[in-house]
Amino acid sequence: MYLDLLKESSLYPILLHLDQELARQARKGGCLVCNNRLHQANYPRKPRGGPMADDPQYCLRLSFCCAAEGCRRRHTPASVLFLGRKVFFAAVVVLVSCLHQGPSPVRLARLEELTGASARTVRRWLKWWRTEFVESAFWTAHRGLSACPVDLAALPQSLLSSFLGGAHDQLVALLRFLGPLTSRSASKNLGF
Repeated sequence: MYLDLLKESSLYPILLHLDQELARQARKGGCLVCNNRLHQANYPRKPRGGPMADDPQYCLRLSFCCAAEGCRRRHTPASVLFLGRKVFFAAVVVLVSCLHQGPSPVRLARLEELTGASARTVRRWLKWWRTEFVESAFWTAHRGLSACPVDLAALPQSLLSSFLGGAHDQLVALLRFLGPLTSRSASKNLGF
């Protein structure tokens, strides 16, 4: 089920649309420092792992900078397409981390072939989920909001399963939930 989502090209246009909507909302809100208007200041990304990695519209991180001389602060809105500074698409980081829990060497090789994420990279992601993520102010503030308990040893699978719907809906909901972690601007806006 998650393996099919990794290859599903219809997922990425939805994530791009959600990113564009988050960017529109951020721009409408203006500068978080001086309340001035924001100018477009997208920057290139070289995402890996998804079927859209070569499509130019998926290789931009939507971002803004303040129009006021003297301020010019960068404001990067939350994202569902990218997970912070990780080079792989956010969906790939989540799904491969889920699929890595208990896989055989054959499955690991298949995941690497499909996404380009080496076993070492996936181990680093799992470490991030089980240390940095669970120790973050974001998780501390949000861990009690889940309808069912989240098993920290089974992250991100247990967190993904806590969202309602099919696998596709659960993934989109989880990526929206993680949005504030994807940029400093988004996390500052929420007080983290």
